[in-house]
Amino acid sequence: MIKLSTSTLAALEEMLQNTARAAPADFMPIQLSQGSQGDQVIGYLNPEFIPYVRESLQANAIPLISIGNDRLNIHRGRPKEISASLYQLADKMRAAGYIQGWRNEDFAWLDHNGHQHFRLERSAFRTFGFRSMATHINGYTKSASLWLGRRSETKATDPGKLDNIAAGGISADETPWVCAIRELWEEAGVPAQIADQLEPVGRIHMRRPIPTRGFHDEQLYIYDLELPDHFVPTNHDGEVSGFIEVSPAEAAARILADEFTSDAAFVTADYILRCNK
Repeated sequence: MIKLSTSTLAALEEMLQNTARAAPADFMPIQLSQGSQGDQVIGYLNPEFIPYVRESLQANAIPLISIGNDRLNIHRGRPKEISASLYQLADKMRAAGYIQGWRNEDFAWLDHNGHQHFRLERSAFRTFGFRSMATHINGYTKSASLWLGRRSETKATDPGKLDNIAAGGISADETPWVCAIRELWEEAGVPAQIADQLEPVGRIHMRRPIPTRGFHDEQLYIYDLELPDHFVPTNHDGEVSGFIEVSPAEAAARILADEFTSDAAFVTADYILRCNK
């Protein structure tokens, strides 16, 4: 068990109660038509983007996409057709400067039954507020210390912030487990024989507005991994500037000092609280 003060534990618990925020009232809902399954709001458009999207669609119609007074509509179609239409709109918004950090990597939007309805450039998911998925791994040692990575200063999102030992978005053709194994090697140099000891421990749903960028809606798949005492993480993909090994108490203090990315703060707080039970 990790011994932390009652006030620290209470602060972490309060933080975890606010992982999923509602979209602000001035954000425009994005509605997907699912035929016999009805219509579903699957995203939100920042009010700063609405005039451009409205003018763009009025000037050049895009199949399966329309905009009304109070919502953006994605009409029923095959996944390939919906994907092509959303890519047309995203390309226009990118050219107009509304989508930053284009990655040439697809995320997939899945319904609650696990069916994929479309795929789209990952950087556009926040622009439209679509729900994406990511894996986060708590890397710990037998002595209960935690390994944390510090994000590269060149990262488009949260440069220089503390992160879990490995974390990353789940691409359109990956499972959470496959993504976790890949990210452990790319970000921290964890070999397969160690990474295979991953323990799936839960999931956190994150929802929050991102000023000037859109709405962040993401399911975080959480894993714990015990690392050998002699293991030292080594980054391979240039996305991590370095690693630190800290006690849970120091990790908690850094969380409350806002040194972490939002996602990693929630995941690490969850780990600390679970170890305190």
